[in-house]
Formats: sequence, C-alpha cells, structure tokens
Amino acid sequence: MQRNSISKDHQLTIRMIITGLMLCIAYVALFGLLLISGMNPIFVFVIGIGMVAFQYFMSDKLVLKATGAKSVTKEEEPKLHGMIERLSQVGGIPKPRTVAIMDIDAPNAFATGRSPKHATVAVTTGLLNRLNDDELEGVIGHELAHIKNRDVMVMTWASLIVVVAGFLMQMLFWMSLFGGFGGHRREGNGGQAMAMMMAVYVGVIVIYFISQLLISTLSRYRELAADREGAIMTGSPSNLASALKKISGQIARIPEKDLRKVEHANAFFIIPALQGNAIASLMSSHPPTEVRVERLMEMQRQNWHLLR
Repeated sequence: MQRNSISKDHQLTIRMIITGLMLCIAYVALFGLLLISGMNPIFVFVIGIGMVAFQYFMSDKLVLKATGAKSVTKEEEPKLHGMIERLSQVGGIPKPRTVAIMDIDAPNAFATGRSPKHATVAVTTGLLNRLNDDELEGVIGHELAHIKNRDVMVMTWASLIVVVAGFLMQMLFWMSLFGGFGGHRREGNGGQAMAMMMAVYVGVIVIYFISQLLISTLSRYRELAADREGAIMTGSPSNLASALKKISGQIARIPEKDLRKVEHANAFFIIPALQGNAIASLMSSHPPTEVRVERLMEMQRQNWHLLR
C-alpha cells in the first residue's frame, strides 16, 4: 500500500474551508465599511497589498535575520542535508534552497519561503542535540509539509485583512484626533456624520479582532495538516509525536530571556517558543501539543500497516 493512499482528513479540510469562507465574509464587511466611510477602498487595499507583498517576498530573509540562523553547506552538515533531500523526494518537492542552523539551546525548527523553489528549513542546535535521528526526521517531515502545502503563501495573504483593518484603524484614530471625522459632510449634519464614522471605527475594530481569531484558527488547522502530511512522508506518526513531546518538555526548561531572542519568529516554529495562558491560546498559531500528539498516535494506531 502506498503512503499517498491513506485517506485524507475530510473533517479538517471542511474546517479550513469554513474558516476561509468566514474570512471572505469579513473581507466583504470591511469593504462595505470602507464604502460607508467615504474612503477609497482601492487605495486602502493597495497599501495593504504592498505591505503584505513585502512580507511575502522577504519572509525567508526576515526570519533568518530575526533568529540569527546561518546557512550551512552539505559538507558542514551532511546528515541534515541528506535527510532533507531524501524527504523532499518522498514529498515530491524540490530540496529547499537554504538549510540553516540557529545556534540556540531551545529545541525548535521552522520552514519559510514563498514557494517550494524558494524555501528555507532551519533547525536549532538544541534540536540536533536532543532528538534522535527518527525524531529529527519527523520534525523535518513536518517542516517540508509546510513547504509542500504552501502555508507561508496561504497565511501571508490570508493576513491581508488584518493588515488592512489595522491600517484603517490607525487612519481613523488620527482622523479623530485632528477632527477628520465627517470631513466636508459636517456642514449641516456634523453630528450624524460623526456618529456614522464612530460606528465605522468600532466596526473596523470588531473586524480586526474577529479576523485575527479566524487567521489563528486557520493557522492551527494548517499545523495539524502539516503534522499529518509530515507523518505520511516519514511513514511514522509516532516519531513526530515523540519529537513534539520532547521539544515541548525541553522548551519549558529554557529561561524565558533566551526564548525572547527568537519570539519574532514564534509563529514559524514547530512549537511556539513562548506559550500563552488559556485565553491567549485562542489567538495562538499552534494547537496544544497534547492535541497534536493524540492525533498522531491515533493515526499511528489506525494506519501503521499502511505506512510500513
């Protein structure tokens, strides 16, 4: 039985589709508020697209700089390069253009890049020192799954609404400070114009936070999808489950001041370097580790004979 014959997780796919549809509704609502406010929606969205495009095309360079990850050659890290190359072939994608290592004790890894042809996989020295080869392979498979699924592209462009809403919030805030609410319509019906613009302002704030929640939800679903795809690549869900448990346990022992050094790349890591409380978990880009491990182990129990 071929690994790609394993049935898809239709429930997870449906959840991602529903979340995407809700984001579309949020886009329509934001566009409507822009029309009501009298602002040029094309101008606002062009500004937002420009900001997101910069992030999209520069994501690999920005994350490498933020984490201090350094590119390593095949001669310097033959085992790591060999593992990535082999799993890339299994996954049907080109080998990532850049393989990098972060010299930090916290065990973690990330993948970034706008496409499979412009991808980067990075691991920490802490990860290399703490995981065995099977667990490391599970982590690499997860990261390559993100590249195969084009998650950087999906999440970057999905976040456009947050960028636009945030930009609009700032614009409306400064307009309120300098008396811009109402504009030329103030003459004769200034109070009504002011009330309408305040309603628009509140509406934009609501859309901003709802969109943040939806994007965080979509990110968590895509992490689960990468777990599944990565496990299929390696043929052993239990290896990734073991790695996740080990990484999560080790990160809890790393001093917070050290984790703060890489918090800018928190959303890219296989497990966030900094964990939030129960309320903050609603906005987390990753599902709880316990949920991920349980799903992987269930996959192992149901499909181990197909994965051999």
